[in-house]
Amino acid sequence: MIGHKSGRKSSTIDPKTWDSFVSQHPGGSILQSSTWGEFKSTFGWQWEIVTPDDGTPECGALVLYKALPLKLGTIAYVPRGPVADWTDSGQITTLLRAIQRAARRQRAWALWLEPELFDTAQARDTLRAAGLKPSSRTIQPPRTILVDIALPEDEVLASMKSKTRYNIRLADRKGVTVREGTRDDIATFFALMHETGERDGFGTHSEAYFRRAWELFAPTDHAALLLADVGSETVASLMVFALGKTAWYFYGASSSHHRDKMPTYAVQWAAIRWAKAHGCTAYDLWGIPDADEVKLEAQFTERHDGLWGVYRFKRGFGGEVVRYVGLWEMALTPLYPLAAKMQNVIRVG
Repeated sequence: MIGHKSGRKSSTIDPKTWDSFVSQHPGGSILQSSTWGEFKSTFGWQWEIVTPDDGTPECGALVLYKALPLKLGTIAYVPRGPVADWTDSGQITTLLRAIQRAARRQRAWALWLEPELFDTAQARDTLRAAGLKPSSRTIQPPRTILVDIALPEDEVLASMKSKTRYNIRLADRKGVTVREGTRDDIATFFALMHETGERDGFGTHSEAYFRRAWELFAPTDHAALLLADVGSETVASLMVFALGKTAWYFYGASSSHHRDKMPTYAVQWAAIRWAKAHGCTAYDLWGIPDADEVKLEAQFTERHDGLWGVYRFKRGFGGEVVRYVGLWEMALTPLYPLAAKMQNVIRVG
């Protein structure tokens, strides 16, 4: 049965129980929370939580379903999941069978997994042994920077590049102030996001998308909208999310005004401090060019196009460059390989 309002499919596990499990699991991600399913349901997805057994979960997955055109069926997608012990082959086999059964009930042509697994030979062998194949597509960025924020603030600062520390302090000297926004500030954030997209040549989500994200995550203290002001003008902003011990920097924007005052550094440092205050020990800067670190460092001062400028900014905050294993897929119908060649038919990101 599909809930018309929330888009949630029937499930035997209570969402609060599930979210508590995800927040405490070492491989948990906010993209596996029930709130993320509720969020995505506003924008055309259905969702359900799949676990092999009732009661307290030992593993499971938030599964999103996107309808294919002409009511041909769906694609089942597990973002940054399943949440499981990937060293336990028995658990993985049992869980994937449960997910496949759930996906087939929803007429899924294929199952897509994008696990919270670092890209190692062992991880790839585990996924292949489970019957999955690597995909050429990705939905979530495979490569990111993880910053250790368990250290005291002065040590977190000391781990950054000297220029980044300088810019954080310069913003303070230049009078940049950072405040936590409310629902009324979403329009300002969206205007900055639109300006940033126009300036840097990338697409953005709608204002409704950011508003819904704030409505679902901020009231429960799992997200914050932070805005950097110069006088009465807001010139930079971001949304930071948190679950368990990890915080994520998903969305950020800035004006072309007052860039010399380094407001983007001020608001990013405020986000790190917010994450620390909420008990997080890791800060995920979320998305850099998908190139090995040798190439990243070699191009650090030369490339400014696309995500390279973003990388230059994010790399200044220190941390470790990591790569996840990416998107893996399993055909659930013989027609899927043919449809997979028709990118416009199954573009669900």
